[in-house]
Amino acid sequence: MADGFASSVHHQRATAPPYNSSTFLQRLHEHVPNSIQLIGVLTLLITGSVLLLLTSLTVAGAVLGLIFFAPLIIVSSPIWVPVAAVLFIVLAGFLSMCGFGVVVVAVLSWMYRYFRGLNPPGSDRIDYARNRIYDTASHVKDYAREYGGYLQSKVKDAAPGA
Repeated sequence: MADGFASSVHHQRATAPPYNSSTFLQRLHEHVPNSIQLIGVLTLLITGSVLLLLTSLTVAGAVLGLIFFAPLIIVSSPIWVPVAAVLFIVLAGFLSMCGFGVVVVAVLSWMYRYFRGLNPPGSDRIDYARNRIYDTASHVKDYAREYGGYLQSKVKDAAPGA
């Protein structure tokens, strides 16, 4: 029994490919990046480090400026805080009016094209809704006409003198 096990192990070892340094080098060469990929990685590293340096200088400058100008900001805040609030309100009002104006112009343009029959985007939905409302109103009118007489006859039965 041990003899059969040894022959199967020996058989497996014999069928395995022998370790060859040239196949290892070929596999390694397949995974090596080409020069374009290497230049891309180097460009990414250089650009990232320059941006990191600029970011750190910007944060340091902002902190030093805040430390240096903090007394001036605190002393002059009764002047510029109300001015900034008024400017913010005026600017927000102006921008909202401009936005409303753009919306009004767009709606009027759409309506002009719709009534001229130029089929602007969404006009099919408007036509569908209008037809559906018309159909529903006609069904309600027919229903009222049909059952209105029924109710009037019931009222006459309940109150013959009415």
